[in-house]
Amino acid sequence: MNILLAAATEAEIAPSIQQIATSWQQVDPRVFQRQGKRLTVCITGVGMMATAYHLAKACSATRFDMALQAGIGGAFHRQINLGDLVFVRSEQLGDLGAEDGEAYLDIFELGLLQHNELPFTGGRLAAPTADFHKLIDLPPVDGLTVNMVSGNEASIIRLAERYQCGVESMEGAAFHYVCLQEGIPFAQVRAISNYIERRNRANWKIGDAITNLNSWLVSFVGRL
Repeated sequence: MNILLAAATEAEIAPSIQQIATSWQQVDPRVFQRQGKRLTVCITGVGMMATAYHLAKACSATRFDMALQAGIGGAFHRQINLGDLVFVRSEQLGDLGAEDGEAYLDIFELGLLQHNELPFTGGRLAAPTADFHKLIDLPPVDGLTVNMVSGNEASIIRLAERYQCGVESMEGAAFHYVCLQEGIPFAQVRAISNYIERRNRANWKIGDAITNLNSWLVSFVGRL
């Protein structure tokens, strides 16, 4: 089995990489194998462009049987506690479109894409059910991917009402898009480091989110 583990930054999954390096055999830089399984770590960089490029490059070199994106993200809803983990079952694009005065027209309203044009389903990039999803016992949420993290109250209200999403990131949609196009079973898991509000780093729990993410990730990889 060929497994792809993707993250925007190495810091988000560094404890897991260290743990994998002690229990798996390293055969190439960021490539490990154990008991017939081969795991490739892909650090994509931040944002959709970098993510799409590095994932496509990895997929051109190896045919993966499954892919997992792990990282931190922000939550729209206070029902999700800081540090909690979620399974992102679908993604939408939050800022691909055009402004029309005070209105915003997304890529579908502009007629440049159809809501059910592959790989979209109803305007979403949804993760098809895969066998390994039963190992992911986390609350499912819908994600929103943006180029500019939300920190303006009016923008936050508009995005929350329009997209009805639980979490926000800068890479999720690119990961879903590449995996859907390549036909790779996939899952995205996020640990919530902050609420989506006016930027206030004092309220963030990045350390807790990374600790919880890697605790779960080491356990998940061990069960594959």
